[in-house]
Amino acid sequence: MKIAVVGATGLVGTKILEVLAERNVVIDELIPVASQRSLGKQIIFKDKAYKVVDYKTAIAMKPAIAIFSAGGETSLELAPQFAQAGIRVIDNSSAWRMHPDYKLIVPEINGHELSNQDFIIANPNCSTIQMVMVLKPLHDKFGVKRVVASTYQSVTGSGIKAVNQLEQERAGNMHGEKAYPHPIDLNLIPQIDVFMDNDYTKEEMKMIQETNKILANDTIKVTATAVRIPVMGGHSESLNIELEQDFDIEIVRSTLVSFKGITVVDTPAELKYPMPLDAHNKDDVFVGRLRRDHSQDNTLNCWVVSDNLRKGAATNAVQIAEYLIAQGLLS
Repeated sequence: MKIAVVGATGLVGTKILEVLAERNVVIDELIPVASQRSLGKQIIFKDKAYKVVDYKTAIAMKPAIAIFSAGGETSLELAPQFAQAGIRVIDNSSAWRMHPDYKLIVPEINGHELSNQDFIIANPNCSTIQMVMVLKPLHDKFGVKRVVASTYQSVTGSGIKAVNQLEQERAGNMHGEKAYPHPIDLNLIPQIDVFMDNDYTKEEMKMIQETNKILANDTIKVTATAVRIPVMGGHSESLNIELEQDFDIEIVRSTLVSFKGITVVDTPAELKYPMPLDAHNKDDVFVGRLRRDHSQDNTLNCWVVSDNLRKGAATNAVQIAEYLIAQGLLS
């Protein structure tokens, strides 16, 4: 079993390697792939050193799976080349997510859709993943009509440049390299990604469109406001969910508790609710602050937290790889 990681030296690529090791995915040979400036560097994986190679070398080595985390432009250029060589591509970028020919997968929700005909598989946006993990069991039980999402997203979602900006600003250096157009320390920025013609950001539109595709239901209405905050460790979301049927909060709680990959933390009397610090380096999606919205019928409020580099990116991609292996879909 050969597995390539394209973008192995980046923030998410590093996390992919960490998750592969933690989950004991059976790998006979790791193929770390990165840009020219990283060629020849050594990656230590399970106490063994592997040299970083270029994409042509990686393709020639014929891995069974290539997990991409190198940005959309790289994925658009290279993923088809890997796929044409018979290599299964699991792509973390937005390049293929809304393409009608490629599946957008959260294994707990729609892993069963995968077949041995899938050579490019899209990994959803981090904020979408944690939201649909909550929506799926609720939709199956009560039917979801509409979702109003407000996100509070970690700087780690913007990569190492953003982490450096936050750390430099906290150290008093306001003139270092910037990932954002405004200061992020002691601030929040109500813009994630570029603005679209409709005045929503690309991140907000991703959440809307990807949710409908993953849940295979275009009738669910979604609106979102995505905000960057000075936190490292995880994304948080406030979700207001209008359901088709009325509900009992205890049934909602038990429905979420029984869904694989969700941890409910919801004891307000003891000040227990999910926070990014608690989700950091964990794979579950954490849900709390469960309560009825009394302003309209059949509507639920909840608070959702997840480590965006784990379930929001690396872990979900590795879980897709595990599914392909376990189901014998590599031949």
